[in-house]
Amino acid sequence: MRSDKDRWGKPRNVGRYINDGKWGDYWQTKISYAKEKTCLIRGYPLEEIIVNLTYTETLYLTLRGELPTEKETRLLNAVLCSIPDHQFVASTAPAARFTASAFPDSPIPGIATGILTMGSYTVSPQNSADFINRSYEIMISRNSNIKEVAIEIVGDCIKNKKRIPGFGHPTYRKIDPRAEALKKVAQECGFWREKSKLYDAIHTEFIRVTAKEIPLNVDGMMACVLNEMGFDPLEMAGISAVSYMCGIIAHVVEEIKEGVPLRIIPSEHGVIYKGPGERHIKR
Repeated sequence: MRSDKDRWGKPRNVGRYINDGKWGDYWQTKISYAKEKTCLIRGYPLEEIIVNLTYTETLYLTLRGELPTEKETRLLNAVLCSIPDHQFVASTAPAARFTASAFPDSPIPGIATGILTMGSYTVSPQNSADFINRSYEIMISRNSNIKEVAIEIVGDCIKNKKRIPGFGHPTYRKIDPRAEALKKVAQECGFWREKSKLYDAIHTEFIRVTAKEIPLNVDGMMACVLNEMGFDPLEMAGISAVSYMCGIIAHVVEEIKEGVPLRIIPSEHGVIYKGPGERHIKR
């Protein structure tokens, strides 16, 4: 029998409201409250936030509901500084600039396009976090140790040709310096714990078995850090977008001011047509 709860465990559904006609709690939020001359963010007056908090602290408060500790602020700030831009290596900046070149009247369409490129292959640590959590659940449920689970997980991934998210990068061959810097801050702040150690062990085992010295990339490291801080994988996707936002804005504005109107991809840049030769309709 189907439960009235959805995949996120929400007991409410629109059918209930339609059937009983009572819509009093249909829209509700724990995040903010606004009325004349008042705006509360998680209970704190916005004017107090403006005067007293940094953006990192405000982001943490808005997402988690409470103010961060000094170490949580430092580590989240390090996360937000991890991927401000990466030239044209990822799809984010080129996509944003393509749109900006065709719509220079406002930066918003270009910015939105850049955000829409973020997913399982670039920027977002969500898939890596899900992978880490599943691996950790296996370890806990079997009362195994980190090394045993790492061997099992890597073996299964190789056998079934499963990609391990957060491994490898087209620019950084052996070490992703961004990931290493973020790991250092996490260790200094006391947030390098069991989940991160397990993921790191899986990476080490993968290199041992495959002899491929590919790095644990910054997306995977962000997943480690944010996991240990208690963030949900859904929140991580948004946090990574915030981290990349400054680069997207900069690229879009640069494209509007200095770029080429209506960008194209010429054949000299690798465009190859592989369809049928010229043909004609005969009736």
